[in-house]
Amino acid sequence: GEPWRVQMNADVKKAADEHAEVTVVFKDAQNDNLRQRAHLEEFVRAGVDLIIVSPKEAAPLTAPVRDAYKNGIPVIVLDRRVLGEDYTCFIGADNKKIGAAAGRWVVKKLGGKGSIVELKGLMTSTPGQDRHSGFRDAIKGSNMSVTFEADMKWLEPNARKEMESALARFSDIDLVYAHNDPGAHGAYLAARAAGREKKMLFIGIDALPQEGQMYVRQGILAASFEYPTGGREAIEMALKIFRGEKVPKEITLSSRFFTPENIDKGGEVLAD
Repeated sequence: GEPWRVQMNADVKKAADEHAEVTVVFKDAQNDNLRQRAHLEEFVRAGVDLIIVSPKEAAPLTAPVRDAYKNGIPVIVLDRRVLGEDYTCFIGADNKKIGAAAGRWVVKKLGGKGSIVELKGLMTSTPGQDRHSGFRDAIKGSNMSVTFEADMKWLEPNARKEMESALARFSDIDLVYAHNDPGAHGAYLAARAAGREKKMLFIGIDALPQEGQMYVRQGILAASFEYPTGGREAIEMALKIFRGEKVPKEITLSSRFFTPENIDKGGEVLAD
């Protein structure tokens, strides 16, 4: 239900299609923990050679991932973590670092003062938690305050609805920080409908070329922070595992951010 997830699948498929000896079977849990658990159990029973999983939420998926791993099936955990270390390899970007970079950018852009709306991703997921805590740590000590926050569960219609509530309650909003670009776009549409979109800035995370980067080019978003999908890297690690090579337990993907000033140069790498 989210464009980033569609892109992740496309990146996995594209990388796998380059290797005739690899067959990828895709299962879509449709945002349902129980269905995703059932899919994992199904793959274990089928005796697949390897599982790539991006857990909806950490806690509910920890046991089925552990069971697959203990059954001798290598498991690559992509994008969202499980609890503990019963998996073969985790691949993902540093969401806390991305949230902190967004916070530092906001402090600099607004001169350290202003009123912020935070539209959070699913807060029972690790990316939502990390994008929130990283951002809050970065704005601490400034004169910036989050006057409205809501969990929009990564979905644009939810973000638009929550933003309508924020607009009804607060006459002064300087910036909207959304945990993904669909959320930022939903907030922009709500503000535009209220005739207030020019009075505030909107920033998001993901920076897909056809979404976040496009919104920056169109002047809808003031910034979008990249969250790479890791799809290509997941297939690269799978091939290494099939060859009997050792793979790292953790792979942290690098990120960039895009603004109207740097987008034609390919964005800017996030500083450590």
